[in-house]
Amino acid sequence: MNRATPRLRALAALPFVLALAAHLLVLALFHDRLPDPLATHFDGGGRANGFTSPTAFTVISTALLLTLGAGWTLLVRRSALWGAWATAGFAGALLVLLVRDNLDAADPAGVSSPLVNLTVAAAVGGLLAAAGLALTRLVPPEDAAPAVDPDGPRLPLGASEVAGWTRATGSRPLTVLAALALVAAPAVLLLAPWPGALLGLLGLVIGVPGLALARIRVTVDRRGLTVRPALGSRPRIRVPLDEVAGADVRDVSAVADFGGWGYRVRAHRTGVVLRSGEALVVRRSGGREFAVTVPDARTGAALLNTLAARHGKV
Repeated sequence: MNRATPRLRALAALPFVLALAAHLLVLALFHDRLPDPLATHFDGGGRANGFTSPTAFTVISTALLLTLGAGWTLLVRRSALWGAWATAGFAGALLVLLVRDNLDAADPAGVSSPLVNLTVAAAVGGLLAAAGLALTRLVPPEDAAPAVDPDGPRLPLGASEVAGWTRATGSRPLTVLAALALVAAPAVLLLAPWPGALLGLLGLVIGVPGLALARIRVTVDRRGLTVRPALGSRPRIRVPLDEVAGADVRDVSAVADFGGWGYRVRAHRTGVVLRSGEALVVRRSGGREFAVTVPDARTGAALLNTLAARHGKV
């Protein structure tokens, strides 16, 4: 599987460089028309209820764009390049609109930020997403994943024997990060100046699914392959036996192969990736692959092949 090429990383970083340059240019051109402090946080009605000095606002907004850009540059894949451009367009537009709303304000408390700003920012994000999608053609396609071995491992079972296999596995770093994100999110949403409060929303987006997938149980039985949270039955991913075209074991890199941790979607493959290393990989009858990182993956793959063969698929 391809790692991100230098060209792909450069194209992922480019929109954030452009957004930061535009934002800093606007601040420089209109600094003498901005109040001190700036209105940077607004209630549900768009009325200012949080304020930040111009210097602090410049530092926070710059850090926000740099952090988003670094994340996309590190984890980007060809199929998701449009997402980097959409994110940069949305965040950059919100920052510029925030500066516009503060222009020539005699009293920062009287500044308002209309909800239409979100619509405008979303439109800018959509336009840049289209640009990012068009630029995808400049990046060579990703290599296909190594094929699942059609003669993969098998577990000998008699005609009347039944068997099941299950393993629980987890990621301590993912558990800690998800928990911290959930704890910090409410405080950031309530107390951080806008647009820093966007980090609070990001905390919720990361924390909820991250905690659900931080520890999982992987099971192979007469129903096929099932992956679910260790402490609950939902959300659940199942590959039934009649969709199993083969199963094998493969070493994967969480970042290089799947772009990170958690539930991952890539071209022609999906996965639940909690770490780098041994993974049970299933080739589905439609050609797509599903991978889950789990200890003793060879036993799970061998049993799945045997049950699928008994079911008439492998």
